[in-house]
Amino acid sequence: MFVSEAVDATGEALEVWIDQDLCTGDGICAQYAPEVFELDIDGLAYVKGEDEELRAEPGATVPVPLPLLTDVVDSAKECPGDCIHVRRVSDRVEVYGPDAE
Repeated sequence: MFVSEAVDATGEALEVWIDQDLCTGDGICAQYAPEVFELDIDGLAYVKGEDEELRAEPGATVPVPLPLLTDVVDSAKECPGDCIHVRRVSDRVEVYGPDAE
């Protein structure tokens, strides 16, 4: 169980999702944060919740655990498919990932 969720500079909770249409299946995300990302039998990465269950629905999100924020952000930065999106829960603005401003 994750102790607390990560927040951005404004104190807003963060969530992460993967666009499987862009996923290259390299598994870098699962190496950085295996508690949050996992490759499924189809060779693509998915987010998973505290219950260890993969969220396979398109656009499914999970909270970013505070202790893993750096690992999740590094996953988004290093992802060759640019498919990892970290956004604020409140307004869905991407703060890390290919669509971050």
